[in-house]
Amino acid sequence: MKKAKDTSVATKIAMAISGIIFVLFVLMHMYGNLKMFAGAEAFNGYAEHLRELGEPYLPHSGALWILRIALFVALLVHLDAAFRLWSRARKARATRYQAGRTALAQTYASRTMRWGGVILLAFIVFHILQFTTMTVQLGDAAKAADPYTRVVYSFQEWYVWLIYLIAMLALTMHIRHGVWSALATLGTNKKRRQMAINTVAIIVAAVVFIGFMAPPTAILFGLIS
Repeated sequence: MKKAKDTSVATKIAMAISGIIFVLFVLMHMYGNLKMFAGAEAFNGYAEHLRELGEPYLPHSGALWILRIALFVALLVHLDAAFRLWSRARKARATRYQAGRTALAQTYASRTMRWGGVILLAFIVFHILQFTTMTVQLGDAAKAADPYTRVVYSFQEWYVWLIYLIAMLALTMHIRHGVWSALATLGTNKKRRQMAINTVAIIVAAVVFIGFMAPPTAILFGLIS
C-alpha cells in the first residue's frame, strides 16, 4: 500500500506548490530586472538591498542565501514530482497511440513541459554562472564594475539576447501550462471556472515574457546603455 506522500494526488500537490513558489520568485525577479529602466543607481541599489535584507538580524547576504536554499529545495521537489508523474504515466499507458484531439493535446502539453523544463534547467545553470558566480563572462561583461553595467554589456551581444529569448519562450510555455495545472490540482478547476483559469494562466505567462524580455531588448537596441 502506498504511503500518502507517494500517491499521485500528493505528488501533484507537491509539484503545484513548488511551481507556485517558482512563479512568485520569477515575478519578484522580473520586478527587479525592470529597475534597469530606472537607471544604474536604482538597479545597483536594488541589487545591494537584496544582500542587506534582514540585517542586522541576519549576516550580509543571509536572506539571499535563505532564498537560494529554499528555491533549491523547491527545485528538487519539483523535479522529483515531475519524474514520478512522468514515470507513472508511462507505466500506466496501455496504448501509446490514442485517437482524438484531447489525447494529442495532452501529449503535446506533456512533451512541451518536459522539454521546456530541460531547457529551463540548463538556462538556470547558465544564468547562475553568468550573473551570480560570474564564471561565464560574455562580451565586455568582464570589464563591468557593477551589476547594471554587467547586464548592459551582456545583452549588447545579440547571441546572449537570443539565448535569453529561447529560455523565456520555454519559461512562458512552462508557466502557461503550469499555472493552469497548479490551479486545477489545488481544486479550482471547476467546469465553470476553466475559462477564467486559462485566462489567468495566459496573462501570467504574457506578463512574465514581456517583463523579462523588455530590458534585454531595450539594451540590444540601445535604449538602455
